[in-house]
Amino acid sequence: MERGESPSPLKTRRKRCLILGVVAVLIVIIIIAVIVGLALRRETDQFKATFIARCEKFKEYDCQNVWDAFQQAYVGRDPCKVPVEAYDPFIAATPFKPPCNRMMFWSKTKDVVQDFAEKKDCFVTLEETVLGSVVDGLTWCGKEGSSETFTTDCPGWSDCDNNTVRSFWNRVSATFAEAACGDVSAMLNGSIATPFSPLSVFGSVEVKRFNSTRMRSLSVVLVTPENPVSHCTDASLKDLQKELDEGIKYNCTEVTLAQIQECISNSEKPCGPCW
Repeated sequence: MERGESPSPLKTRRKRCLILGVVAVLIVIIIIAVIVGLALRRETDQFKATFIARCEKFKEYDCQNVWDAFQQAYVGRDPCKVPVEAYDPFIAATPFKPPCNRMMFWSKTKDVVQDFAEKKDCFVTLEETVLGSVVDGLTWCGKEGSSETFTTDCPGWSDCDNNTVRSFWNRVSATFAEAACGDVSAMLNGSIATPFSPLSVFGSVEVKRFNSTRMRSLSVVLVTPENPVSHCTDASLKDLQKELDEGIKYNCTEVTLAQIQECISNSEKPCGPCW
């Protein structure tokens, strides 16, 4: 085109189409960003609402303060780089009085032990305290560069050692076990070959923190099917005995799952005769 010559209508239309196309793409990008941002905010808000509601059942805590202490452990972090001690502020914000002689630990028996604890009110599990109840059954994590809480696409329990959820449960389990006092119980699974595993949270975290200056005894309730795979004489349970502090008495009772379920359904049956 010579200097001073007007552009052709065809070129003008092409230029306008190009500009409109770029604008349309930018608008779509902005809309997607807004939608994603709102979705992430809803994800955080829903998780927080559940957390706060569960916390408020305990009355004695400043639940906003508990939430702030909890989320600072993982928000903005790589979800595989959240060390156990990151939850120390949460522990400090949730002091609890241990229910001596009623504390129940478990391994591979979560459903039955929680059903029993909830219906019979004989024992207290970690998940019934403020330490565990606020996130029991939930998944959460943060992401580098983000201030949101994510509940999807988070690493699983075995994906990395210091993942958000695993570090949390290791930390609160340690606190619950350190507080164990009086006569303590543990419900283990008699339908598997090794009811006591040193790799479980019970074996690797909790048992190692039982202290004979506070704890008198450990009573293992071995929940068995009609044809049990393991018994109280199992080698792994002998290993458990060896792990206990000297001075902590040990005993084991085999109880069928059917017997426990019958006890749960019978509201008039006191705790002791359940086994």
